[in-house]
Amino acid sequence: MAKTQIHRGKVKIGETVIRDPSFIFDVEGQDVFYKGQKVFYNEFYYILMDKPKGVLCATEDKNQTTVIDIIPEEMRRNGLAPVGRLDKDTTGLLVITDDGDFAHRCIAPSKKIGKTYIATLDGDLTEEMRQKFKEGIILADKTECKPAELEIIDRNVAKLTITEGKYHQIKRMFGTVGLGVNELRRISIGSFILPDDMKSGECRFLSAEDLAKFEQ
Repeated sequence: MAKTQIHRGKVKIGETVIRDPSFIFDVEGQDVFYKGQKVFYNEFYYILMDKPKGVLCATEDKNQTTVIDIIPEEMRRNGLAPVGRLDKDTTGLLVITDDGDFAHRCIAPSKKIGKTYIATLDGDLTEEMRQKFKEGIILADKTECKPAELEIIDRNVAKLTITEGKYHQIKRMFGTVGLGVNELRRISIGSFILPDDMKSGECRFLSAEDLAKFEQ
């Protein structure tokens, strides 16, 4: 795509039209324009996506659509990967970046960064369940989960905040109290909050202000 647009004369360095994709220039000393619009260079990309249901949280797959596949073409670059994982049928906030160090800081258990979800369940929630989550759930295979904050929104709807990311953790946690998860949507990671006006599958760049706030 990029090479094709360059060959077609859609890219300018300063006032000069560039048609050679191998052209070398100083990104900090010269302005770049694509179809007349100035392009700003960033060392890394940080993308916020409202992940749709049915899309695989992976960089590539031969048989299934991945989150990388649905990033708008103009926002793509090599090396992008999802930060952590959301199950195929889970929706909501997903960060995608090519900054490996940042990705590690987001998901490292030692950082204790809260990840908040809205879960719709197939049964009624109770105060006893909320207390069990607060104390720390032990999964069926004896895996211990750290204490989690469970807020009962409705009789079968909960807001759950965890600081880990074990395999199918939320579904397995609710399974220990006899509940199945019908719908699961992530609404925040630390200070990153999914905007109410984002549409399913939409992508937006995170701003420098967003990143600075997250790192505080």
